[in-house]
Amino acid sequence: VGSTRSKTCHVHALFDAFVQAATCRETLRAFQELCEELKLHPGGQPQFYHTLRSRLHYWKAKALWAKLDKRASQREYMRGHACTSTTCLIIGAGPCGLRTAIELRFLGARVVLVEKRDAFSRNNVLHLWPFTIQDLRGLGAKKFYGKFCAGAIDHISIRQLQLILLKVALLLGIEIHVNVEFKHLVEPPEDQEKRVGWRAEVHPNSHPVSQLEFDVVIGADGRRNTLPGFRRKEFRGKLAIAITANFINRNTTAEAKVEEISGVAFIFNQRFFQDLRQATGIDLENIVYYKDDTHYFVMTAKKQSLLEKGVILHDYADTEMLLSRNNVDQNALLSYAHEAADFSTNHQLPTLDFAINHYGQADVAMFDFTCMYASENAAMVRQRRGHPLLVALVGDSLLEPFWPMGTGIARGFLAAMDTAWMVRSWGQGNTPSQVLAERESVYRLLPQTTPENVSKNHSQYSMDPASRYPNINMQLVGAAQVCHLIDTGEGPVLSLDAVSSPHPRLTRQESVARYSKLLSWCQEQTLGYMNVCVTDFTTSWRSGLALCALIHRFRPDLIDFASLEESEAELNGQLGLDMAEQEFGICPIMTGKEMSTLEESDSLSMVMYLSQLYELLKDTAPAGGQDRALSGSRKEFPVNMGGSDVCYFCGRRVYVMERLSAEGKFFHRSCFQCDHCSTTLRLSNYAYDQLHGVCMINHFSVLSVFKILYTSSDGESKPCDQQQQEESPPSLKPPESGPTPTPELSTNPENPPVKSLEVVEEFWLKSAEIRKSLGLTPLPRECDPKHTAAQTSNIKENFYTSVTYIPSCNTNSAYQMPRNCDSSTQTQSQSTSPPEPSHTTDGDAAVLPTKAATPVSSCPSEVVGVWVVFPDPSSISFCTTLFQRAETEEELNAKLTRRVQRAVHRQAKQEELRRLHRAQIIQRQLEQVEVKQRQLEEKGVAVEKALRGEAGMGKKDDPSLMHQWFKLVQEKNALVRYESELMIFARELELEDRQSRLQQELRERMAVDDHLKGEDELVEERRILSEMLDVVEQRDALVVLLEEQRVREKEEDSDLEAVMLSKGFSLHWD
Repeated sequence: VGSTRSKTCHVHALFDAFVQAATCRETLRAFQELCEELKLHPGGQPQFYHTLRSRLHYWKAKALWAKLDKRASQREYMRGHACTSTTCLIIGAGPCGLRTAIELRFLGARVVLVEKRDAFSRNNVLHLWPFTIQDLRGLGAKKFYGKFCAGAIDHISIRQLQLILLKVALLLGIEIHVNVEFKHLVEPPEDQEKRVGWRAEVHPNSHPVSQLEFDVVIGADGRRNTLPGFRRKEFRGKLAIAITANFINRNTTAEAKVEEISGVAFIFNQRFFQDLRQATGIDLENIVYYKDDTHYFVMTAKKQSLLEKGVILHDYADTEMLLSRNNVDQNALLSYAHEAADFSTNHQLPTLDFAINHYGQADVAMFDFTCMYASENAAMVRQRRGHPLLVALVGDSLLEPFWPMGTGIARGFLAAMDTAWMVRSWGQGNTPSQVLAERESVYRLLPQTTPENVSKNHSQYSMDPASRYPNINMQLVGAAQVCHLIDTGEGPVLSLDAVSSPHPRLTRQESVARYSKLLSWCQEQTLGYMNVCVTDFTTSWRSGLALCALIHRFRPDLIDFASLEESEAELNGQLGLDMAEQEFGICPIMTGKEMSTLEESDSLSMVMYLSQLYELLKDTAPAGGQDRALSGSRKEFPVNMGGSDVCYFCGRRVYVMERLSAEGKFFHRSCFQCDHCSTTLRLSNYAYDQLHGVCMINHFSVLSVFKILYTSSDGESKPCDQQQQEESPPSLKPPESGPTPTPELSTNPENPPVKSLEVVEEFWLKSAEIRKSLGLTPLPRECDPKHTAAQTSNIKENFYTSVTYIPSCNTNSAYQMPRNCDSSTQTQSQSTSPPEPSHTTDGDAAVLPTKAATPVSSCPSEVVGVWVVFPDPSSISFCTTLFQRAETEEELNAKLTRRVQRAVHRQAKQEELRRLHRAQIIQRQLEQVEVKQRQLEEKGVAVEKALRGEAGMGKKDDPSLMHQWFKLVQEKNALVRYESELMIFARELELEDRQSRLQQELRERMAVDDHLKGEDELVEERRILSEMLDVVEQRDALVVLLEEQRVREKEEDSDLEAVMLSKGFSLHWD
């Protein structure tokens, strides 16, 4: 008996050692010892898990068996008999490879996993979506790692995640071979007497894995996957240089108090990054800080800042050379990361000592993620000599993530389950075309997934895609569309280009038709105007009258056409250009003086310019009736105004396609830079210093693009620049043109927006495509654009929309120190720290005003901003509980308040993270649009040179070149429209955050009864409420603005490839 008891204790100790193992080698060694003690031989045994469970009777193990049994009982696994005759090889022991192996093992397949290393050494931290947390808990993650997602933690280091999944995989009987490197697949031999199938060549050559035959091979070895045959799509943005840094976490009290940074994005937090640059010289685009086994920081640094700080020694155009080891000063890099981490945490971390990586060096890395890659297909089938092989990709091999969004592990787990579902179908005997068609249908959804658009019922998740993706169409891709993915060896695999493209291209005939259609439209709209006869795109426009007539046709209130003289061609042309810029947001492409001397070759410019007017006005009914009050006026030319073909900044030639204009200046896109920090500016976000004649980032302007017209009580329309404007900083003049920032979109009570409230209410449904890509849901409408006194009072009691605020730059409290969630009162800190999470609740939760209109006594259910529903009196007597615990009402109130505050804090962090991810999507897509615009400009310059006959490049009258030019014009116009829509979304997101921060501040102030406040506090409370109502009105106006933009886009022709960018390319970039 004693011997048996001793043996049992030894087994229990071995199991404890296995659970507590902290490295890959230690885990494998502990598991081997445990199996030897239990007389088990891991590898290749179909019932290994059941045998292990029956022999290990340990109370700690039983809790783990319960979780694994529950998972294995899902009906999709068919009790482990779905794929009993399938042998799978998985390449790579990363989180996604291990998660895929676990799913396949639950199906009953024999799973062999090879990993070329024997150590898990990556300290970098992964963000976890809610479903991944629940998924890992269901696999027993808490049993292996007690701190797993405790409280509000939603992240884990890669190393810890690998260890958890490795231990689960070993218990399930997955064969794991470390120090084994996959080389390539070995086709079945010609001699099929022994029916030998597909094998894998590995290193070392003599390893037993090389003798196994496989039915399925899955690549999970990262972006440089070793499985051939998969083509990858590239999604290129601007140069993006990431830096990761891990510092030692000593788990002290001081370290525990430092708030994490879920993310700070340049698109919102311009003040923080400006302060960081001024204080340290470090220039970042975003930064994230997570506290795990280490203090983990990841940031995107700007190249110029790295050069100035001496991190990068020499500037090279080639990114590989730029970031090569020989061109990086490692000590300067360490100092750069240390300064950024110290500043972003407001110097609160007591020590910042670098953790050591597996090379024995400081754990800091710098890498390029300018280009993101995604496989064009998720799987393929190879058939040789009667042996089919299913080949698939998961993880970064399939879809490379954009790290600021935190999508990598979540989409990796989704792909793992999708792949397992495909293998299940394969094991059930379905045809290759059926298996691949269904897999590709599911894969189309993966790049679009966000925490908001996947199923919310996480407890019901299974490998069945229908349990995870709402309204999924499993027959989206037909069997005929995947024939090229079946490689029989009898011929080359069909190129994907041979498959019908989802984006119809503009044909030459259509291009010519569009050219004629544009000319006909101009002729129709100017018909009947004196001294106007449009026959071409050059001489007909020299007098300027044709352009003025075109504008007068739709807006007679802007120009007094009868007063124009044909002899004043210069002034006429400039007047038309100014009105089009101010009222329609169309930047001039030349000056009035140049228009008066148009030559044949200038038709390129006019086609480009007039096509923008056409797209904007083609479906607008011409104005009728008498001319209204005129707002247009002639503008004399500044003496120093140069030509439109010379860049104002660099003095070099600027061609039509690459020409931008602002403040009467023409320039290259790359030359339009902030005079303060050299950041490339957008027309939507700059301020002009008239005194010094320079431009800079406008931290005080709004990111709106098109003017909104407001209607007075008598129905007369007024341009929005006649409305109340936001104050601008001294000497900075916000731009006045359409595509540049307009004043705050505030709505005057006497001048409500033209659009009806129904349009505002229906807006989110009509803009579903982009909102889906941003993970958005329709916003709750809190109030009308026009507020009465009664509505103001009502809003004061119902200010609980679940939004987060990144405050405006003119407030001192814009960037506060992250504070401890258990601290109820804290003073505002310096303006150099990242914004703290706002403590707001989800829109689904009911919220109670913090106090009534008149003072009332407090009660346990009246808590800051949250309505608490107590249990049914029939089940629990609140009074009895109160009496039994002998607690005062105040003590209960304090306890309940703390509990609710913690819940609200967790919810606020989730809301903040959602907004951050949406901001990162917008930021990344803006970068991609900029790269696409630059590519179009390069093509346009080449075509323009050829059409003008410069440098002997082609003939001027070549119709094919004109066709190409017109196509480029159409694509650029669509890109401009798409960019403007993204900027509007950015502004909308900024206003969300601003409203939330105001709500939070107001909520805290209103928690105190009025009779306890001083007069100054009451005045400040009213000011905050007034400002919040202004923000609500601005959001309503912005809703109308974006709706108008969406309507215009919807009415455009659907066969433009560039228009499809906003419906396809932009939604699938990650």
